[in-house]
Amino acid sequence: MGSSGVPVVVGLDNGGTSDNATVLTVDGRFLVDGLLEIPSDVGAGPDAAVEALARAFDGVLAHTGVPRDLVRAVGLDTPGPASATGVISSRGSTNFSQPAWRGFDVRTALERRLGLPVVYANDGNAAALYAHHVHFGADAMARSSVSAIVGTGLGGGVVESGRVVGGAAGMAGEFGHVHIPLDGLVEPDQAAPVCACGFTGDAESVASLTAIRRNLLPYWLARHPEHPLAAEEPDRAAKLLRGYGERGDPLARLVFTQQAKALGRLFTIAANFTDPHAYFVGGGVVEVEPEFRDWFLATVAEHTVLREEQRAVATFALVPDRDMAGARGVAIAALEAVRGTVTAAAPLG
Repeated sequence: MGSSGVPVVVGLDNGGTSDNATVLTVDGRFLVDGLLEIPSDVGAGPDAAVEALARAFDGVLAHTGVPRDLVRAVGLDTPGPASATGVISSRGSTNFSQPAWRGFDVRTALERRLGLPVVYANDGNAAALYAHHVHFGADAMARSSVSAIVGTGLGGGVVESGRVVGGAAGMAGEFGHVHIPLDGLVEPDQAAPVCACGFTGDAESVASLTAIRRNLLPYWLARHPEHPLAAEEPDRAAKLLRGYGERGDPLARLVFTQQAKALGRLFTIAANFTDPHAYFVGGGVVEVEPEFRDWFLATVAEHTVLREEQRAVATFALVPDRDMAGARGVAIAALEAVRGTVTAAAPLG
């Protein structure tokens, strides 16, 4: 399944538990059809994690039969926040909690380990870039979008004219830490939600798995102590809630309605900043049965306040190939760096 002598870039998606890898040819074909994961070892510290990324790199080349000398660049994404050049933030990073990670330059460390140019993006930006190019295809370089990726935290990305907006410090699109109006979102007797970063009432304090566990589910279970999830340990209850939501459980739908409203308010803010062509939602909250997924996206759209002119041109959609979006998106970013632009074919192979 190799590239037949065509140069390639490699995309490496680093996560809290696993690294996923892909290969993209310079003529726009992905050579990996699904997930190709190994343990990420981030819990063992930076050195172990960089070695795991190197193993993922070697593994994907072996899987695809591509010789190492055909690799022109490597794309790397990690959970944010981090700088534009891949320096892990000293504050608010959920997956890199050990002191050794604070201020660690993971991009440069991997570049030195592999001896190849490494292009960095955070995982939300990478997924946003992939969603944008798949959705718009040939028109991608003339379109704009915003993406919200709901997972343990809330990531995202802003894409303008087909390229991720990085920002001066590399932290543009950190939608999780944008403050949203809480009036009418939380119940009158519900405590104002607090984010792990210390903010009160930012988007991540409502729209994330951490928010379900810390802020939303405790409130609703206190009001409904007869619910089966009340007997579960909090972390487990939070993870089980999605299954209840898929089955139409009223309490679960109340929680997910709050999350959808929060994303709608976030997108309302985005509409007034960038007025994008598309709004994408991704992550675990939409990795569900079609009925629940469609209901959630429709609820987000319903609570996004757009002007008539905006509503006529904007679309709401899901991030496609959600598990693969990070690796594929950062491969597109690496390809862009190699040849200066991304052709319409790049994400469609």
